[in-house]
Amino acid sequence: MSPDAHLLLHRARAVELRAEACAVRRVDPRRAALAGIRVRFGWTLVAVGLRLATGPRAVVAVR
Repeated sequence: MSPDAHLLLHRARAVELRAEACAVRRVDPRRAALAGIRVRFGWTLVAVGLRLATGPRAVVAVR
């Protein structure tokens, strides 16, 4: 299968899945308000995990 055909099929399927998800899930205002908090909390956890994984940084003394 050519890459262009594969990409076209992928995009078509993605559109179908998004439409299906919108039909199933009704947007609740309370849930929508929490979505921003969940995203920020998730990225905070990613940042903390990266800091833990990289280890301490070398501190350069400036005189």
